[in-house]
Amino acid sequence: MLNLAVIGTGRYGTNIIHAFRQLESQGIATLVSICDTNQDVLTGQCKKYNVQGYADYREMFDKEKIDAVAIATPDHLHRDIAVFAVNAGKHVLVEKPMDVTVDGCLEMKKAAEKNNVLIQVDFHKRYDPYHQQLCKDIRSGKFGIIEYGYVHMEDRIEVPSVWFSSWARYSSPVWFLGIHFIDLVRWCLQSNGKQVFATGRRIKLKKMGIDTYDSVSAKVVFENSVSVTFDMCWILPEKFEAIVNQSIRFVGTEGIIECDTQDRGTRLCSTKNGMETYNLGFILETQDRYGNTVYKGYGIESIADFVYNIQHLKNGGSFEHLKKNVISAFAEDGLETTRIATAIHKSLETGEIVHI
Repeated sequence: MLNLAVIGTGRYGTNIIHAFRQLESQGIATLVSICDTNQDVLTGQCKKYNVQGYADYREMFDKEKIDAVAIATPDHLHRDIAVFAVNAGKHVLVEKPMDVTVDGCLEMKKAAEKNNVLIQVDFHKRYDPYHQQLCKDIRSGKFGIIEYGYVHMEDRIEVPSVWFSSWARYSSPVWFLGIHFIDLVRWCLQSNGKQVFATGRRIKLKKMGIDTYDSVSAKVVFENSVSVTFDMCWILPEKFEAIVNQSIRFVGTEGIIECDTQDRGTRLCSTKNGMETYNLGFILETQDRYGNTVYKGYGIESIADFVYNIQHLKNGGSFEHLKKNVISAFAEDGLETTRIATAIHKSLETGEIVHI
């Protein structure tokens, strides 16, 4: 079995722990250790999941036999950890974005190639079945030649102001949210970004002492001449019915496709929570017939996919085969998506069109 570890065990790191533990119950892998610099979080997670914990990932790699590691730290901390891990011969799953700099992505990619290990980026929007069908229809020519597209992805304000208040100033709605759909659009169109123009506002969060963008609007032209507008923010009111509001649409010479992945058909209202909508396709906690907790959904599948890819390589399979036959996002995908995101931020700073 593969020996796995997780670095960063907060909100999303917990999802990774669940996915890894589920693979452990299936006899595929073992979660051998976790790491977090927050001692209270680390102590709680070690007790809850009965696993060895470390405050320093270097010490963890030195003391534990680990085949692969998932990194779920804040965006701007991915680079050093990932480079250290791949130089230690570990396969790496890194949460989006791969890094917030092109140089960081290049360093991570080159280190992985040098050490013959896998870097996979957890762009889980690719695993949503609605998005997979959208992508299939676009690539098949069902809508003719795609002329333009539109995306919006928005979070409630509690995400930067409560959940991640300690590091939101190092991020933006582009890095934390929009990066998902930037990757998805690039993947669907099978085309890299060519040029960008972006505008943004810093009002609400800055008044709250969090100096980052409230919202960003970016027009990205891809190499195949398709232009896509991305509207991104993380200041929706606390009373909005979902943590995430999101949709994607494309218009082609022979048709149109629209996919609302926030409102999936179930709405509810309770005295305690007010209006809500479900996205049970992302992560659904349920039980099997023996009463064991089971996690389903594309948020789990994208993590498990990393482990299956390592199995493939361990069994003699090639990386080239993976690139041709799976939907996974690898280092090249992380790099090209970061190229677009950094161009958006450069355009925000300069007020000019930026060529990628």
